[in-house]
Amino acid sequence: MPATQLHAPHRINPTSWNTGFRYDQAQLRPAPTQLLTVAGQGSLDADGALLHEGDLTAQMALAMANLEDLLARGGMDLRDVTRLVVYVTDMDAALAAYGAITERLDAVGATPPATLLQVARLALPGMAVEIDATAGR
Repeated sequence: MPATQLHAPHRINPTSWNTGFRYDQAQLRPAPTQLLTVAGQGSLDADGALLHEGDLTAQMALAMANLEDLLARGGMDLRDVTRLVVYVTDMDAALAAYGAITERLDAVGATPPATLLQVARLALPGMAVEIDATAGR
């Protein structure tokens, strides 16, 4: 299956405050014939070891790379993401490092509806970000 988006979403943004974060407040899409659900991705290597402890920007970048790898294996890319949820342990640090996410979204022109949520902790000690997604086409 080619990694090109089949149906462009109808972007719904009644205001523009969200544009700096590269997400749409809502999107209307045709019902997908395929749905890919991606479990939370962190800054883990192929053996499941946490990388970049103490560096939230690097953790975000690797979590996004891991997400993109799974999307590609499902024949999709970030333009196919219908919902992106970013869990972080430090909101201020996450907002400062968010460019690690927006640069990857910008690279393909993706603006999926997204939620950034602070949590008390994540699955592994030192893990500062986890990203899950739903994609469809």
